[in-house]
Amino acid sequence: MYGDIGTSPLYALHQCFAVLPPTRDNLLGVLSLVFWSLTALISIWYLAVVMRADNRGEGGILALAALFGSLRDLKPGQRRPLYMVLGIFGAALLYGDGMITPAISVLGAVEGLEVAAPGLRHAVVPIVAVILIGLFAVQRYGTGRVGSMFGPITLLWFLVIGLLGLVSLAREPAILGAINPAHAVRFFRANGFPGFVVLGSVFLVVTGGEALFADMGHFGRRPIRLAWYGLVLPALLLNYFGQGALLLRDPGAVRNPFYLLAPEWGRYPLIVLATAAAVIASQAVISGSFSLTRQAVQLGLSPRLTVVHTSAREIGQIYVPAINWTLLISSIALVFGFGSSSRLGAAYGVAVTMTMAITTILTHRVMTRLWAWNLLAATLMTAVFLSMDLAFLGANALKVLHGGWVPLVVGLAGYLLLTTWQRGRQVLQQRLSEITVPLPLLLGDIAADPPTRVPGTAIFMTAQPDGVPYTLLHNLRHNHVLHQRVIFLTLRSYEIPRVPEHERVTVEPIEEGFYRVTGHYGFMEEPDVLEVIEKCRAQGLDIVEEATSFFVGRETLLATDRPGMPIWREKLFSLMSRNTPRITTSFNVPAEQVIEIGAQIEL
Repeated sequence: MYGDIGTSPLYALHQCFAVLPPTRDNLLGVLSLVFWSLTALISIWYLAVVMRADNRGEGGILALAALFGSLRDLKPGQRRPLYMVLGIFGAALLYGDGMITPAISVLGAVEGLEVAAPGLRHAVVPIVAVILIGLFAVQRYGTGRVGSMFGPITLLWFLVIGLLGLVSLAREPAILGAINPAHAVRFFRANGFPGFVVLGSVFLVVTGGEALFADMGHFGRRPIRLAWYGLVLPALLLNYFGQGALLLRDPGAVRNPFYLLAPEWGRYPLIVLATAAAVIASQAVISGSFSLTRQAVQLGLSPRLTVVHTSAREIGQIYVPAINWTLLISSIALVFGFGSSSRLGAAYGVAVTMTMAITTILTHRVMTRLWAWNLLAATLMTAVFLSMDLAFLGANALKVLHGGWVPLVVGLAGYLLLTTWQRGRQVLQQRLSEITVPLPLLLGDIAADPPTRVPGTAIFMTAQPDGVPYTLLHNLRHNHVLHQRVIFLTLRSYEIPRVPEHERVTVEPIEEGFYRVTGHYGFMEEPDVLEVIEKCRAQGLDIVEEATSFFVGRETLLATDRPGMPIWREKLFSLMSRNTPRITTSFNVPAEQVIEIGAQIEL
C-alpha cells in the first residue's frame, strides 16, 4: 500500500526542476513545499482525520460516499445529490490512476539504465512493456504466493532510499533549512507563475496518499499509522533532502538525482530494487482497481463482471479479468505514447488531485453530519486542507493540454458508464414492476383454480422484493405447472462493507408452498446462492440442491422514447446489459440447473 507514494522519489524531484534551474533558493523552496505537503496532507489530514471517516472499518471514496445514503436507488425523476455525484466521479477517476501508476512507476525505475548504461537508452520502453505484460499476466494467479515477498522488499526499499539520502545529507546538512516554511513563501514570490507550475510536480510526492485511506479495511488504522510515522515518512524525507543536498553540490545531477545518489557500483542493484518496488506499487493500484470494481458492482453502479477469487483464505484477493486487461492495454499505450516518466508526469496528478479534493469535501460532510462537529470549526479545518488540494489541482490543470486530459477522459467515460448503469437499472425495475402482479392476487387465483404441482423446488431469482417475478408468470402461463415448493430469492447489497453472518439470510413463509428468501451482503462481499441455500436449512427450510431448478430472467432491452433516459443512453445501457456475465457465474448458481426465461422490455 506504500508502494505508490514510496516510489515517488524516482521521478518527483526530477520533475520539479524540469521548469526551473536547481539554484540554492529554488532547492530550498521546493524542498520546503515537499516537506510541508507530506506533513500537512498525509501525516495530519489523511492519517489523523480522514482515516477516522471509515465505513465500518472500510475506507475509500465509495465507502465514504455510502455513509450518507444509498448510492444504488433513485426515485423516478430524482436528481443525484451532490455527495453521490462526487463519490461516483471520484471513483471513476481512480481508474485513470490505475492506468498511469504502473506506467510511470516502472518507467521511472527502468530509466536508471540511462544513468548506469547510456547505450541502453532506447531499450527502456520495450523493457517496461515486457515487465508490465508479465505483471498483468500473473494477476490471474493472485498475490497470495508472492505477497509474502512484498513486505520485505518494500522494507528494504525504504531502508535503502533512506540510507542513500542520509549519506548525501550528511555532506550538505544546510539543506535542512528548507524545513522553514518561509523558503516556500520566498520561492513563490521570486518565481511567480513558473513557481506555481512547479507545484504540479511537487504534488507527485503525495500521490498514493489516497491509497492509504482506500486500503484501510485490509490493514486497519494503527498499522498504517505506525508504518508511516516509524519508517515511510522518515525514509522519504531523508531521500528527498538527500537529493536536494546532491543538487546543491552538483546541479548537473538534475538529469536523474535519485540514481545519482548511489555510488556507481550500486546503481545496477538499485535499478533491480527500484523495479521490484515499482512492480509492488503497481500491484497495489491494480488490486485497488479490482476492489473498487467489486464495490461498484455491489452498490449498483456497475454491471456484474466476472470476479475470480484467487485465495480460499483471504476474501480480499480477487481478480477481475475485464479490468485487468483494460489496465494492461492502457498502461502499455501510455508507455509508448509518452516514452518517459518526465513526459508521463504531465498526465499524472490531475485525477489524483481531483479525487483528494472530493475526499476532503466528503470528509467535511462526515464532520458535520455524522460526528456533529461545530460547523465553523469543521469548515475552517476543511478550508485549510481544501485550499491545498485546490492549489495542487490548479497547478495540475495546467497539464491538461500536455497529457492531463488522459485521466480526465477516463474519469468522464467511467462516470458516464457508472451513472448510465445506475439509472438504467432503476428504469428497468420500473418497467418490470409494470408487468408483474401482486402476490395476493396470484395466490387467490391458485387457490381458486389450482394448477398441477410437480415435485421439487423452484427458485425464482428476482431483484424485486415485492410482487411476482415475470419468470414465474411466464412459466405458469406456458407450462401450466407449479413446483411443490416455490421460492422467491432476492440478493440484496447494502452500503456497509460486510453483513454479520447471523443476518445473512431471512426466510419468510407465505402460503400455498411459497417462500420469500433474502440474502444480505455488504459491498465488500460476493453474493453466493449456494451459501444462501445452506443457511436456509438452518432456519427450517430444507432445500435439496439436486432437486431444485433455478429460474432466471433474460431481458431483451429495446430503446424507446418513453420517459426515463435519452435514447442514446438506453442503447448504451442495453449494450452493457448484453455483455454482462450470466447470473450462474456471478452468484454461484449451478449452471446445469438453470432455466432462463426471456422477455422483451421497452425502456
